[in-house]
Amino acid sequence: MEPALPSRRPKRADARRNFDALIEAARGTFAEHGAQASLEDIARRAEVSIATLYRNFPTREDLVEEVHREEVEALCRTAAELDGLEPWEALAAWLRRFVEYIGAKLAFADALNRATDSFQACRKAMRDAGGPLLDSAQRAGVARPEPSIDDILRMISGISTVEYVDDAQRERVLALALAGLRATPAAPGERPGGG
Repeated sequence: MEPALPSRRPKRADARRNFDALIEAARGTFAEHGAQASLEDIARRAEVSIATLYRNFPTREDLVEEVHREEVEALCRTAAELDGLEPWEALAAWLRRFVEYIGAKLAFADALNRATDSFQACRKAMRDAGGPLLDSAQRAGVARPEPSIDDILRMISGISTVEYVDDAQRERVLALALAGLRATPAAPGERPGGG
């Protein structure tokens, strides 16, 4: 299911090309230098004037929101693409993708807690995308029954924004979190879910 997130993308083809070039340049620049990266560098990388950047994105926040929105849409599409997997594999794969998304886009890590309408719509889209994966895993008895999708997103966001020695350490921490989320097999006569 495609999230309904508002976009600033223009309708005219030439304006869309400039818009898309700015988004791509901003995505790379933010990944390298954070959300406070130079807007002049972004315009130069996109091969457009700074006036074109400001015509599309009057404020830095507008540009950050649009890049974040596109990243969230990609994350939401990933959830839909995991439908054919077993419930635990689908949930774990989506959470790994979420960690990669946040880990690679630390410029957007604080976006999960912003109060603007756009960021709130993105948070809702992520909950709507991940919620069915968690529900399916809980119904199958392979994920603990207690946590909500909001609990899980907060946990994964926290894991993603910590500085690690290397990727292997981040992977170990994520594996520990996933192990804690996974339901333990029920003993004979117990209810599944690890509790």
